[in-house]
Parts: sequence; structure tokens; C-alpha cells
Amino acid sequence: MTIAEVSKKYDLTPDTIRYYEKEGLIPKIPRNKSEIRDFDENSCRWIEFIKCMRNAGLSIGVLSKYVKLMEKGPKTAKERKQLLEGQRDILLKKQKDINDTIDRLNYKIEVYDDIVKGKRRDFMPEP
Repeated sequence: MTIAEVSKKYDLTPDTIRYYEKEGLIPKIPRNKSEIRDFDENSCRWIEFIKCMRNAGLSIGVLSKYVKLMEKGPKTAKERKQLLEGQRDILLKKQKDINDTIDRLNYKIEVYDDIVKGKRRDFMPEP
């Protein structure tokens, strides 16, 4: 696949894909006889993984460390697992914070629903 095809498939700009490659987040992408990137299945799996992890908030630094560990092979499995577990813990904390905020918003919306419906007259504005 060309970079344009991969860009469209994963909804990433070609510049972003080149940046990920430059930063070592994607293992070396094969090239055709004209030295144009020719993304194979493995390259695409990496792009999909990196996109998922970036969308989850993982930094370029964390992902770079993960890829470097991957390149060292099975002996780094424990360290890679720990790195992913640490990132999961961060995401779970963020998820809890978001859920708490949603609960607060839902409560406030219910209060306003009651006010609009005339079911509540004792309303005092609060933060």
C-alpha cells in the first residue's frame, strides 16, 4: 500500500505517518524498487496499534520505549507488560475521573429538568 492509501485507511495524514516512522514508532517500512514506501500487513498493524495508543493518550516517548523493547525480542516481555500495565492504570484513573464528572453533570441536568418542569422551586444556584 502507498502512504496515501494507508493515510486514508487509518485517517492519519501522510506527515503523521512519516513522523511516526522518523521517531521509530513504526519498524522499518519496506520500499519498492523506486524507494517508495510500500506498506505491508505488518507495517499497517503497527500503524493501527500506534494510532490506538495515541488516541488513548500514550506519549511518543512511551511508545518509542515500547517499540525499542519490542525490537530486543522476547527477553523484554516482562518490561513491556509492566509498561502497558502502567499506562492502563493511568487510563483507568482518567476513566474514573471522567465517569465522576459525567455523574455530576447528570445530576445537574436532572436538577434543571425538575426546574424547567416546575417540580422544583427551592433551587439555589451553585457551582
